[in-house]
Amino acid sequence: MNQVTKAVIPAAGLGTRMLPYACAVPKEMLPIVDLPAVYFLVDEAVRSGIRDILIITNRGKECMEDFFDYSPEYDSLLRSHGRDEEADRLRAIADMANISFLRQREPRGLGHAVARAAGFVGEDAFVVLYGDDIIFSKTPVTAQLIRAYESYGKPVAAVKPVPPELLRKYCSLRVRSLPDDPRAFLCDDMIEKPAPGQEFSDLAILGRVLLEPDVFAILRELPPGAGGEIQLTDAMAILARSRGMIALDFEGRRFDLGSKLGFLTANVLRGIDHPETGKDFRAFLRELSSSL
Repeated sequence: MNQVTKAVIPAAGLGTRMLPYACAVPKEMLPIVDLPAVYFLVDEAVRSGIRDILIITNRGKECMEDFFDYSPEYDSLLRSHGRDEEADRLRAIADMANISFLRQREPRGLGHAVARAAGFVGEDAFVVLYGDDIIFSKTPVTAQLIRAYESYGKPVAAVKPVPPELLRKYCSLRVRSLPDDPRAFLCDDMIEKPAPGQEFSDLAILGRVLLEPDVFAILRELPPGAGGEIQLTDAMAILARSRGMIALDFEGRRFDLGSKLGFLTANVLRGIDHPETGKDFRAFLRELSSSL
């Protein structure tokens, strides 16, 4: 089994839940204190041993490419004012990994976006980090998936128990426990956006999957599913039924950056830990909480 070194980040959505802001700025570039949301996805992948990253975009998202590019103008300006540390930080972002970009061209769903990565992936296993999902964890979730893949030799989905009303928005997995790990399950079926009564369990995929290149042949033949889109979950359901997948109840806290509440809560948690804002922001929150 080869080392997993490739990741795909689908970031082509229009971000309608974050309107009106998202009509001018991609939701992936929403700031979490002083870094855009997409940075945390790339950083998680890099800290997990990923070296090559493909970000799937669409029209109007060129600012993501600019952020991960080297800026000689900023470098020269900062260094001329003795701000070498800031210049070094910007250069480090540009050097994080081999990051490339590819447009989806038409909004046909997550499965269609991932299918665009076939040429990039080649014959290698790869991780998909959903563009809306930021996860703060001690061990990067991507690293947790890679570890499970190395242990079980099957594709892996990051899952959490979710309330029934959220299963309607996500998916539901049919699983059975594995004897050697209380956080890992064998999944043999799943359903996207189940109607009431169609749920298999309260486990849903939240933001990360590790797949092998055989998924592309399935995606090429897959008819539109929920919402009239090509659903990645439908392709994974075929994989689960034919060979099984691992569902990993991951360690970490996930934030839906496609929602206003998820964006706000992620900023609060990041803000209280940030070296520049943490102390004063904690004091502000204590004062604020006493008046609520």
